[in-house]
Amino acid sequence: MKLQRAPIEVFNLAFLDIISCAFGAVVMLILLAKNGDEGEFNDASQISSLIQAITRAEASVSELQGAVSDKQEQLKQMQATSASNADQADALDADIARAKNNVQQLTDMASGLKETQQERQRAAITAGKATERDEEVGGIPVDSEYVIFIVDTSGSMKNIWKKIMNTMSEVLNNHPEVKGFQVMSDNGDYLIRASKGRWRKDTPKQRKAILNAMKSWYGSSSSSPMEGLEIALKTYAQKTSSLAIYIFGDDYTGGSYDIALERINKLNTNKRSGKKVARIHGIGFVSDGRANLKYATFMREVARQNNGTFMTVN
Repeated sequence: MKLQRAPIEVFNLAFLDIISCAFGAVVMLILLAKNGDEGEFNDASQISSLIQAITRAEASVSELQGAVSDKQEQLKQMQATSASNADQADALDADIARAKNNVQQLTDMASGLKETQQERQRAAITAGKATERDEEVGGIPVDSEYVIFIVDTSGSMKNIWKKIMNTMSEVLNNHPEVKGFQVMSDNGDYLIRASKGRWRKDTPKQRKAILNAMKSWYGSSSSSPMEGLEIALKTYAQKTSSLAIYIFGDDYTGGSYDIALERINKLNTNKRSGKKVARIHGIGFVSDGRANLKYATFMREVARQNNGTFMTVN
């Protein structure tokens, strides 16, 4: 059987739609073209001028942006310079404050040294059986039967070590005879470890041996006599009722004076009688061309509260 094809409709609805849209587009183009004739920028030369003006404006904007960027960088530099100047001003203010403080310390130190020098000129190292410390004369009683030397072995003291040894020799010579003596560092290290916890017998030979041993003594040091003093008091104070402790130093790096003094007084007080066990004397040395005010202040009070004397060696 032969198939019959459907008839082709040339002017169907879809075709009419397309024709209508095309016609509408043509009408719009005609209207736009007409309006363009009356427009302001229908000339090609005007359009070219506008494009050139826009290009120049864009270049100007670019230049202005570069100039703004430069100004911002200059502003940042000026702000940094201003901050640096402010920091320098603060540093100068701090330096001035430190300088004023140093001047005050030096003034106080000079006053203290003058007073100490006057005391030393009046002082006398008293031989014999002095029972009480003479406040007016400021002398050091040498009536104790046992003597302990606590010596700061720091670098600044090593610089004047010959003066340290000469002073120790003088102090020993002013004690004509004692039952025993001992030498340790401010950290509590013994000069001769073999005699740790015991007394060294006082003989001319032993005194010479001690001074010879000191020539090559390089003990550790914290520049604070507290550790050595505590060991000396714990080890020896309760074993004798006639003890003198000499502290040689040029600096004090410890903490609170009050706490340290309370600790010393507790260790140096007889629990039964309530009296002081040992006389504690302080010998301050001038090192690096200056005397240390903290050491002088601390040791002067330690000596005052423990029946001792504080003196300075120039």
